[in-house]
Amino acid sequence: MTDTFRKKYNSNHELHEFVVEMKIVAESLEKTFDLIPDCRAMSIARTKLEESIMWAVKAVFQEPS
Repeated sequence: MTDTFRKKYNSNHELHEFVVEMKIVAESLEKTFDLIPDCRAMSIARTKLEESIMWAVKAVFQEPS
């Protein structure tokens, strides 16, 4: 099994634990998707979930402008 949301990585950022928790919640949601038969719509849902976590993590670590 792959670590889709890459919960393990080196970071000493003050919000590291927040990001890990966010990824755990996303992984839990992704597992509920297993209850729905695979189809194009579910494939898109999984992709968009991964994408939303990627952007959320980027927002957390982005320097304020």
